[in-house]
Amino acid sequence: MTETKAFPIQLDSEEQYKRLLAGPPQNHCLRSGLVNLLPGSSVGKHNTEDYEEMVIVLEGQGEMMGEEGRMAINSRQAAYCPPHTEHDVLNSGDVPLKYIYIVNKTK
Repeated sequence: MTETKAFPIQLDSEEQYKRLLAGPPQNHCLRSGLVNLLPGSSVGKHNTEDYEEMVIVLEGQGEMMGEEGRMAINSRQAAYCPPHTEHDVLNSGDVPLKYIYIVNKTK
């Protein structure tokens, strides 16, 4: 395995999607990104496949919609999606929803 070193990651982007960790060779196996959703918008329904996912809300409020229904997510909260879970994230507030997603392959 290629040796990796610690490095800083800037979080001040206003882009809708910004990749933070891309996986090898940048890092071992984590993938993550910064998402900025405008009020009323969503990332679109998708499936985690063989990945587990954590969403960490930095600013705003929204909903994670999945197989178990809708779950409110707010700033300074995190939500977890297990592998093989179809879900979507919606900004239900009136200000941008800013969050980081972190995924890790389970197989």
